[in-house]
Amino acid sequence: MSRKRLPIGIQTFVRIREDNCYYVDKTGIALQLIEEGNYYFLSRPRRFGKSLFLDTLAELFEGNEPLFRGLVAHGQWDWSRRYPVVRISFADGVVNSRQALDTRINDLLQVNAQRLGLSAFTAADIPGRFAELLREAERIHGQRVVVLIDEYDKPILDNLGNPELAREMRDGLRNLYSVVKGQGAHIRFAMLTGVSKFSKASLFSGLNNLNDITLDAKYSAICGYTDEDVDTVFAPELADLDRDEIRHWYNGYNWTSTSVYNPFDLLLLFSKREFRNYWFETGTPTFLLDLLTRRQAWLPELGQLETDAELLSTFEVDNIATEALMFQAGYLTIDEEINLDGNWFYRLRYPNREVRQSLHGSLLKAWTPEGQPVTRQRMSLYRLLLANDFGGLQKLFSAFFAGIPHDWYRNNPIAQYEGYYASVFYSHFAALGLDVRVEDATSHGRIDMAVLFNSQVYLFEFKVVELVPEGKALQQIRERGYAEKYRTRGETIHLIGVEFSRESRSVVGFEVERDG
Repeated sequence: MSRKRLPIGIQTFVRIREDNCYYVDKTGIALQLIEEGNYYFLSRPRRFGKSLFLDTLAELFEGNEPLFRGLVAHGQWDWSRRYPVVRISFADGVVNSRQALDTRINDLLQVNAQRLGLSAFTAADIPGRFAELLREAERIHGQRVVVLIDEYDKPILDNLGNPELAREMRDGLRNLYSVVKGQGAHIRFAMLTGVSKFSKASLFSGLNNLNDITLDAKYSAICGYTDEDVDTVFAPELADLDRDEIRHWYNGYNWTSTSVYNPFDLLLLFSKREFRNYWFETGTPTFLLDLLTRRQAWLPELGQLETDAELLSTFEVDNIATEALMFQAGYLTIDEEINLDGNWFYRLRYPNREVRQSLHGSLLKAWTPEGQPVTRQRMSLYRLLLANDFGGLQKLFSAFFAGIPHDWYRNNPIAQYEGYYASVFYSHFAALGLDVRVEDATSHGRIDMAVLFNSQVYLFEFKVVELVPEGKALQQIRERGYAEKYRTRGETIHLIGVEFSRESRSVVGFEVERDG
């Protein structure tokens, strides 16, 4: 197979097709959506291909037949019918006032009116102009209208740090979206996409006929690349790349069925030929880091949260659940769907190495005082672990906590709760991308942390004491037989008890014992 152009940063279907780029055919999914319904909502994390999918729908409805030759949809679509398409996207720029939002909406409506050959608006307000746009487009073109709204929630998300302004954005958008329900007689198909899912009551104002396909197993792979896509479409790009490492680093996003890769990651990997945190580096989740800090999150638990369906699928300006934010933003994904007598629950996990490693690297920086050599400490940790230098490990973490000024502890609420010590300790390992397992269940209890690295197993137990070490951490590992679960691996097992002093805010106990 010959190599094609990598569509890095290209979100328009026509450019991908005309510039001989790789394309993962999603047109069969588009046909299925059109055949099964009329109104859809889809939530996916940023840079996941939502805009490209909407653009593909637009080209399909507008009847641009040459673009679809060789694709699934080509022989199954009536190319003689062309529909007027209204495209609204809030992807560009940032609006930081209700007035600016209304101006942006009016501009978008005007652009659509001109493109569809409509005369000047007669209505004065936004709902009136949108309704007029839909009615006139159908009258002039003789077909009901297709409405495609991309990044529907971005004006709200851009202002989450200011809840009052975020609520104003929500109200302004509701003013626009309510028209879709009222003008249903003029709409052939409508789809809204974004990162978050706000409740219908707070944002869509009666638009209760939206079919939310975010967690629909049939559409789990509507955006993103599957393993099959990688092995077929991108086969020419796989030379000299470790296939298992590709999966480990980037696969794993799941919406109840087929797991997928973030397209942005794979395209950059194929271009640069290096495993790096491409997706994470495109947008630092400042709001998420601040939220986890304010809520004093227990970091070892983040990658194994459990939630119900309602909490997972709702997002409110005044009540943002940690699980919902992390899932909808792409930092957690579904590990298991559980049905308990009609009640749906979800167990969540990190999608892959990139997300786990990058998120904890960012948290580590946010949870330690400015000026601490966090990067150098992580490098030292890796080398010490590689050499099984436990004396060096003790000195490293003792120096780390000892180097935090007392003023920082006094002025920073995150450092005043007991879980801070183990959270930061854990994040050092997670930020290296190591195989770290927390609260790992055994027949005798749960291990605080297990690290599998370099064909060896390291079992950690953490305790907080008043001032002096008590030896209870290592004692618990021994007495509860935590090592038993790992002996079948045939690898060397190290038992490590770590004790933090509540009074001195430092590591006062670090006992190591080799199992067997």
